[in-house]
Amino acid sequence: MKSIKNMLLISVMALMALTASAQMQDPVHFSVQQKQVSPTEVHVIFTGKIDAGWHVYSTGLPADGPISATLTTEAAEGAKANGKLIAQGKEISNYDKLFDMNLRYFENNVTFVQKYQVTGKTYHIKGFLEYGACNDQNCMPPTQVEFDYKGEGPKDAPEAQEEKKSDDENAADEKEGEEVTENTDSIAAAAAVIPLDSTEVEGLWKPVIKELQAFNGGSATQNRSLLYIFLMGLLGGLVALFTPCVWPIIPMTVSFFLKRAKDDKKKGIKDAITYGISIVIIYLALGLAITAIFGASALNALSTNAIFNIFFCLLLVVFALSFFGWFELTLPESWTNKVDSKASSTTGLLSIFLMAFTLALVSFSCTGPIIGFLLVDFATSGSFWGPAIGMFGFALALALPFTLFAMFPTWLKKAPKSGGWMNIIKVTLGFIELAFALKFFSVADLAYGWRLLDREVFLCLWIVIFGALGLYLIGKLKFQSDWEGGEMEKPMPVICIMGGLVSIAFAIYMIPGLWGAPCKAVSAFAPPMSTQDFNLYKAEVVEAKYKDYEQGMAAAKAQGKPVLIDFTGFGCVNCRKMEAAVWTDPGVSKILEDDYVLISLFVDDKTPLPEQIKVTEENGQERTLRTVGDKWSYLQRSKFGANAQPFYVAIDNEGNPLTGSAVYDEDINKYVKFLKEGLENYRK
Repeated sequence: MKSIKNMLLISVMALMALTASAQMQDPVHFSVQQKQVSPTEVHVIFTGKIDAGWHVYSTGLPADGPISATLTTEAAEGAKANGKLIAQGKEISNYDKLFDMNLRYFENNVTFVQKYQVTGKTYHIKGFLEYGACNDQNCMPPTQVEFDYKGEGPKDAPEAQEEKKSDDENAADEKEGEEVTENTDSIAAAAAVIPLDSTEVEGLWKPVIKELQAFNGGSATQNRSLLYIFLMGLLGGLVALFTPCVWPIIPMTVSFFLKRAKDDKKKGIKDAITYGISIVIIYLALGLAITAIFGASALNALSTNAIFNIFFCLLLVVFALSFFGWFELTLPESWTNKVDSKASSTTGLLSIFLMAFTLALVSFSCTGPIIGFLLVDFATSGSFWGPAIGMFGFALALALPFTLFAMFPTWLKKAPKSGGWMNIIKVTLGFIELAFALKFFSVADLAYGWRLLDREVFLCLWIVIFGALGLYLIGKLKFQSDWEGGEMEKPMPVICIMGGLVSIAFAIYMIPGLWGAPCKAVSAFAPPMSTQDFNLYKAEVVEAKYKDYEQGMAAAKAQGKPVLIDFTGFGCVNCRKMEAAVWTDPGVSKILEDDYVLISLFVDDKTPLPEQIKVTEENGQERTLRTVGDKWSYLQRSKFGANAQPFYVAIDNEGNPLTGSAVYDEDINKYVKFLKEGLENYRK
């Protein structure tokens, strides 16, 4: 039993969805120190520790790529930079199709070193390192690590003087100033509306973190989620009920209870009800044990772990092959015999409970794959009670027939007899589990960048799987278990033929996706569109008219529309993925263009602010906002309590959230629901 429990626990850990709630992330931790290697040379050393799943980009990436690691010297008295910033560590290089370049980055740890030549008796160097970090779903805004060091140089050196910039550096500054003016003019032209006064602007910056968290994690959302989990568990239990391992046991068990209490029919019904309650308790305890051992947060942390996704993929393949009849998953007979003999030797409630436990062991070959598959979905709520609620629904569906048939024995005569139809259910489940196994492998494939399961490969496999399922259900494809069941020559039931036609139609529906069609029905499962090599579908990405928060809000107020704020970045890989996969959808683009005022705020915009701004961070530390990107990054943190991109939030004209926030998720239907919910709340 211990090995089975471990298998189920690992199955649950394989996939947990990231919650779309606003939260601060701190995946990279840098420390900085100076090291004077000689009287005339000093090194500033930045040592970074990177959390698992994240990476920090290296130095010298092209300007149109992600955020490179760069060092800015703000003050240099008696010293000057000697060479470029040096990156040390195990650098990884991978080609990225979106940026059409090789992206170089570091995982786990990295060290950046800037050398300075000391030219005076004393020196003073001040500046900051700026870097970018991403994982498979989020990117951090450009993050700065400041330094400010003083020291002594050679005694015979002249007095310290501030180093002047070269002519090339001054020319670059002038060019940057020209670009700033052009950018400011374009923004002003886009915002030909009445500007907001200072009071209104101050109100727009008011923090709404608690209000946003209420939408993201409010009781109403959680209740809907738990209801969904319960219904999914109920459905899973009904499916398991009609498998060959469970259905034939029902009449035997009910007859046993009725015969054992033939002189007291009420006692037979009471025993059957107790038997059903025992089944519920057993599976409910399983659900509680999973999160009690690991905790909801620990399970959630493993959701993006590629190794567990690969494991769960292989596990589903094994379950599928078992349902196809290649082999049968069975528990050791000694376990069943011991529990069965114990049930026979005891009396009362314990005897009935042990009989229910025997059912759980005997039916494992059919219920085990279904339970393992469902528990993954149950845990996606992020709630401690998710697996328990799901298992309660599963057990309720499984236990109810035993009680009902004991209360109404005549119903047994009308119940379907055991037969080949149960094998059809098993084989159908095998196809479904095989299809979902590919989803979990896709997560690992994207995480490691193997490019083994690009979108067109995924769709090809799903077309084959659901096409084969359709052929099976209409009777054109048979398995060995169909021969053994004696159903080979019998025509398939009408309901199976109808299901087969639906499956074939679904396979045909996916075929245009091989050439780039969106295929919305599978967008939540298939790899992103950006992984597809051959794409004839060329839809344009919606472009925001406003790149300034206050100006965009003024325009929204004048037009009487809600606002969608898009916290993004020029070098944000995942932002481009969302735009290519979701914003190109006709339904999404229509809502964005017609119903919202879209404001895109680039947290890596290097346009200098007219005046630097000193702010106090949420951790109490002071920070200087130097660029427009710094300003928008601070807005995201201070007002919405988040710091990763992409990050989407719908707000009204006063800056209050209309619904929960949205993050990286290529499920188009989910994004449309997010937009419509914000729109409906605004109209209310």
